[in-house]
Amino acid sequence: MFRIGHGYDVHKFSENRKLIIGGVDIPYEMGLLGHSDADVLVHAICDALLGAAALGDIGKHFPDTDEKYKNADSLVLLGTVCRLLSDSGYSIENIDSTVIAQKPKLSPYIEQMRKNIAAASGISIEAVNIKATTEEGLGFTGEKLGIAAHGVALIKK
Repeated sequence: MFRIGHGYDVHKFSENRKLIIGGVDIPYEMGLLGHSDADVLVHAICDALLGAAALGDIGKHFPDTDEKYKNADSLVLLGTVCRLLSDSGYSIENIDSTVIAQKPKLSPYIEQMRKNIAAASGISIEAVNIKATTEEGLGFTGEKLGIAAHGVALIKK
């Protein structure tokens, strides 16, 4: 039995924060605001995986009201999500994702993001795809107010 899940996340830019996307610390003048490390890409992937297995969402499992998740490494959260899936009898077939950001340019970091996500998920790098795009100056990402990400996951039981 195959199941598909979709995840979406967004974080606004904030000063005095690191910019972590796909587990990569990207040099930039601002980071993303969030309770954890605000890794928008990993959060979208977590939601896609949880959604595919009908296990709720990232907020259910790692609430921002719980201090133990303050500044949490989102790759660790992804590992926990993958264990939840495995415990429920699911395996990941593939993950496809898109990061939407006007700045900074993400292409130099995509291969490392793929490696990080594959390792945290316990799957082959060939099963992880990451794309980056801009919105041509439109919307909140185009106005450089934040970054958004979509994730899609195929799992099987």
